Amino acid sequence: MNSKLLPLTFFVVILSFMASCSPEDSDPTPESQLPVVLNYEYSPLELETMALINDYRVSLGLNALEKINHVSFKSEEHDHYMIANNVVNHDDFVSRSENIIKALGAKKVSENIAYNYSTAKGAFDAWLKSEGHRENIEGDFTHFGIAVRENPVNGRKYYTNIFVKI
Repeated sequence: MNSKLLPLTFFVVILSFMASCSPEDSDPTPESQLPVVLNYEYSPLELETMALINDYRVSLGLNALEKINHVSFKSEEHDHYMIANNVVNHDDFVSRSENIIKALGAKKVSENIAYNYSTAKGAFDAWLKSEGHRENIEGDFTHFGIAVRENPVNGRKYYTNIFVKI
C-alpha cells in the first residue's frame, strides 16, 4: 500500500510547488501594465463640461476631480464607436473599464454618456436629472476624463464621461 501512496504524494508535492505564489505572480511589474495615452487636446466644450461637474461637486462639499488624458482618450474611442455605429449605449464598457484599471491602477470606474445636447450645460443638466448619472457625478471618485465628438453627417454631439477612483 505504501508503494501506491508514494506516486500520489510525489504528485501532490510537485503540484503544490507549481501552484504556490511567487513575488512575480502577486506584484505586477511595469512591463505587465498597459500603455498609457499621455496627450489629449481638450475642446472648449469638454473643458466646460468638466468645469460644470467639478463646480457642482465642490458645491456639495466633494473633491474636485482631476482629469486624466488616458481616460479622455478612452472616452473619445467610445464616442467614435457610437458615431460609426449610429448608436447611443455603453457597449464595451467592461473593456474600457478593464483597460483603465490595468493601465492606471484604478479601483473603480463608471461612465456617463449623453447624446444630441448642443451645450455642456444641456448634457450636464440631463445627467443631474437622471438618478444613475447623478450618482456617478456625486460618486466616490478622484479623477475623470471626457470626450465630446460631433457626428459629421448630422451634427449631433456624443458625450462620454468616465469617472475613476485611483
